[in-house]
Amino acid sequence: MRRRKLQDPEEHMDESWLIPYADLLTLLLALFIVLFASSSINSEKLQQIMVSMNSALSGKGSSLILKENASSPAVKPLEKTAGEEEKQEENEKLHSLMENIQSYIKARGLEKVITVQDEPKGIKLSLKDVILFESGSDELKGNSPAILGDLLDLIKGVQNPISIEGHTDNVPITGGRFRSNWELSSARALSVLYFFEQNSISSDKLQFAGFGEQKPLYPNDTVEHRQANRRVDIMILKVQE
Repeated sequence: MRRRKLQDPEEHMDESWLIPYADLLTLLLALFIVLFASSSINSEKLQQIMVSMNSALSGKGSSLILKENASSPAVKPLEKTAGEEEKQEENEKLHSLMENIQSYIKARGLEKVITVQDEPKGIKLSLKDVILFESGSDELKGNSPAILGDLLDLIKGVQNPISIEGHTDNVPITGGRFRSNWELSSARALSVLYFFEQNSISSDKLQFAGFGEQKPLYPNDTVEHRQANRRVDIMILKVQE
């Protein structure tokens, strides 16, 4: 019987399996890269990648993942959303409104009775009660409608909601039609609200509140402090997200 011929030492094993193996390693590497950068890829793009992976693993090709990945930057520049643009535009309008109100106050010498300031929830326009009402009354007096009308012409330039808030000092009410500072502060705020509503401010943008003596600007320990605490605040509110 012949002995089987010894294998030629220079004869090598079939290494054709290395090619698909290398492709598989390439696919796995691409997968890890894609997963690492997935925070910058939208869901549709990620779905396309997964389909490509399935196609490649089934032997139909492996170039699509690399092509898609190469054509799309790993990190996309942030784009300004419509909401951010609207918020920026709103802030610019409120800033312009505040400047216009300040100019009006200064031009008419009303600095002692009207102030305006920027607060976290909006622009606060504060009017001392002496410019709007007689003591213990909620009826607009004298030229107060003319002043409110001028301010209203400026406020109409923005579409923000408006909150009108009444405040008093801590001196108890005796007699008259109001039983307490709560009622007086609420009635005064409501009088200003009605004026705004009658002068083309949509009612769905208006609200009012009466705080009585609960939110003083100063301690009620002097005549000047009590006068400063008696006021109506007109808040042009920032739009909440």
